[in-house]
Amino acid sequence: MTVVGTWNVENLFRPGGEFGPKDLETYEGKLASLARTINHIAPDVLGLQEVGDQDAFGDLVELLDGDWHTALSKQFSADHAIRVGFLSRHPLEVVADVADFPEKLGPLQADDNKQKQTTHMGRGALAIRIEPVPGQPLTVVSCHLKSKLLSFPSSSGKTRFNPRDEGERARYAAYALYRRAAESVTVRALADELIAAEGKSRAVVVLGDLNDEPQAATVQMLLGPPGSELGTGGFNQSDKGDAWRLWNLASLIPEAERFSRIYQGRGELIDHILVSHQVVRRVAEVHTVNEKALPSITDEPTARRDAPGSDHAPVIASITD
Repeated sequence: MTVVGTWNVENLFRPGGEFGPKDLETYEGKLASLARTINHIAPDVLGLQEVGDQDAFGDLVELLDGDWHTALSKQFSADHAIRVGFLSRHPLEVVADVADFPEKLGPLQADDNKQKQTTHMGRGALAIRIEPVPGQPLTVVSCHLKSKLLSFPSSSGKTRFNPRDEGERARYAAYALYRRAAESVTVRALADELIAAEGKSRAVVVLGDLNDEPQAATVQMLLGPPGSELGTGGFNQSDKGDAWRLWNLASLIPEAERFSRIYQGRGELIDHILVSHQVVRRVAEVHTVNEKALPSITDEPTARRDAPGSDHAPVIASITD
């Protein structure tokens, strides 16, 4: 059995900086909470999001049971250096670390300055290859799409999180949606490259914090060819789409667990695991892991700076060999 998971560890920075906890004691409490959860779920490979710096990542790894192989993306925004990465019990090979939009996808307007356009993801999509079973390679992609949290520029150069008016709020929600959709297209392009029309024989997993729920267009476009979804009559009927398709495992999560974050008191499933045809029929079970009640978050990004653990629950899938 191979246990694959994804977890947004929420601003993993050492203390003292703009984003890290206020002091060493608070930081050590966060590390202990994260390590306790990872040791509990005992994954074979875990995709991570919001790793703030390499030193903090190293501090976390030191607290984990057993030996680990690690990788971090080199693609991230300088103004908030969170990135995706991996923990693996098996030797790993980095096969891709991408951020640029596909060639045919044009630049996007990023804010009210029409001259300021973006051509790349805010955080890279990192792909690794491991062999949990000798001779049976597994390729896993970790990604973190644009947040729905809106931020607004100010004349002072500092970021605002409250709009001047509802027109500004609507425009910046559109810019964020453009970005998240383009990032989804970029990850799908990477999946196409990795699957290469061999989905029936290539084991590929795409996972991460997609910042949208299963039926959102930004999540749906990652699936590839339509049809054959889990729980439908078409699932057991082979077709040409199987060579390219990804299946979202969300519907296999027990209904009572089917959320990975709580926003304004409402559970949301925004962390996902998608798998190729070679993998989907080997999935034994899928769970979110909530050792204790998740906090309900708001649109105030600094409110949890000193909070222990993470505001996301890990999502894990057990895959038979």
